[in-house]
Amino acid sequence: MEFSGKKSIITPECVLIIGTYDENGVPNAMNAAWGMQSDEGEITIMLSKHKTTENFEKTGAFTVAFGTADTVLISDYFGVESGKNVNKIEKAGCHTHKSAHVDAPIIEEYPLTLECRVRNWDPSSGYLIGEIVASQADESILTDGKVDLGKLRPIIFDPSFNAYRVVGEVVGKAFSDGLKLK
Repeated sequence: MEFSGKKSIITPECVLIIGTYDENGVPNAMNAAWGMQSDEGEITIMLSKHKTTENFEKTGAFTVAFGTADTVLISDYFGVESGKNVNKIEKAGCHTHKSAHVDAPIIEEYPLTLECRVRNWDPSSGYLIGEIVASQADESILTDGKVDLGKLRPIIFDPSFNAYRVVGEVVGKAFSDGLKLK
């Protein structure tokens, strides 16, 4: 059965929360779904012009936090309100501190954050490429020093239903299970 239109159903679409400072040092956050790790130590995100893009054009830096099942409300809010209209961090009741590595805020309600420098920003195409210079993870989401997705409970955006879904269940062992068919 054919389904309608060109609407994307490619998954997962991570729920990425991009943190920046404005020209007055006020923290801002936006929700973006079209992003991926594009290389070791690199993230690529597709963005149109926003308050966030204006901010990182000035500072050369941003943070990326990962939306989780526990942060659905604030994560969605960061996507439905404009930082041009209101201080979203304050309105959402979030707490921030300055990254030790880049000129951008870390939003403390999120347990996993990447600290990034702008490597390339092309407003005409919308491609933002960031160099990941450091990562911050809360101890509660680590197992043997590694980020445990089962503990993090990251959410993805489901464009078919305009919904958020949780990632986490292990269903196989990568680079191992397929060896049984070799």
